[in-house]
Amino acid sequence: MKELRRGRRSLVFPERPVLTAWASVVGNKEGEGPLGPEFDRVVEDSRFGAASWEQAETKFQQAALELTLERADPGAGEPDAVFCGDLLNQCAASSFALRDTALPVFGLYGACSTMAEALLLAGCAVNAGYAANCVAMSSSHFAAAERQYRFPLAYGGQRTPTAQWTVTGAGAVLVSAKGRGPVLCGATVGTVQDKGITDANNMGAAMAWAAYDTIRTHFDEMGCGPEDYDCIVTGDLGRLGKALVTELFAGDGVRLGGRYEDCGALIFDAGTQDVHCGGSGAGCSAAVLAAHLLPRLAVGRCRRLLFCGTGALLSPTTVQQKLSIPAICHAVAIENDP
Repeated sequence: MKELRRGRRSLVFPERPVLTAWASVVGNKEGEGPLGPEFDRVVEDSRFGAASWEQAETKFQQAALELTLERADPGAGEPDAVFCGDLLNQCAASSFALRDTALPVFGLYGACSTMAEALLLAGCAVNAGYAANCVAMSSSHFAAAERQYRFPLAYGGQRTPTAQWTVTGAGAVLVSAKGRGPVLCGATVGTVQDKGITDANNMGAAMAWAAYDTIRTHFDEMGCGPEDYDCIVTGDLGRLGKALVTELFAGDGVRLGGRYEDCGALIFDAGTQDVHCGGSGAGCSAAVLAAHLLPRLAVGRCRRLLFCGTGALLSPTTVQQKLSIPAICHAVAIENDP
């Protein structure tokens, strides 16, 4: 047991599960951003031909799963499990996406940290030998999230300067016991952090401390530091949250430098796209991981990546009751395996 643990919250994967295939599918606004050419599929119709925004999100997830499995080794067989989630109540997008597949499913809710949580748990299952192949997957949809968490689009509400734009899209990754590709070498499990932020339009501030806490714990328990990673990427703190994390580490005398980025800051162009503080949503880090980060690892442009999914664990009910916003961050260490 000791060989698999470092401290209280960190895990190591001695079997080095392999990320053998991945895919990203996004909407037209995401396709117009700086990562546009890197996404596997850009869907111009944000309804994806469906009758509602929520049903469209299901189709984004289905498309990402199908593309990923098409790219899998022909001899790999069907996945032994799918770890997936989204932002809709009861993870409806994921359930409907998988209802006709007959695949074993673990439905997850970590808000925007769901992709990192799914990747961590898929890695655990493969490393322990419970599965030969697992899919980690998550999604979100701008219009569906607005309707659930804030106001329907027809309301025409004014977005505050700290607000972020929920990404319309999905990402999926196949985690395998054998094959070629980047490998999972370790992870740090998040704890719920709550610093009293009550503004539901300021997710970056709510999640920043959770990101700092998990990354700091990862460094301490794994005996490493920022210099051991080429890329440290948080999930979707946006520009404000990213600045807060940088400031928190600077207070410890730790300089993250140019190796630190955030998926919410990467996916949109702040100068030309009206997204305020950047992107968010469970599909944000999933799509950026599959379209941008893993391909860089695969070709050797990045040797070691610390992928840190961040999530704000609020609900419409807690917001209406004026409660503060708990947050969480899970970190997964991924290496290029030449």
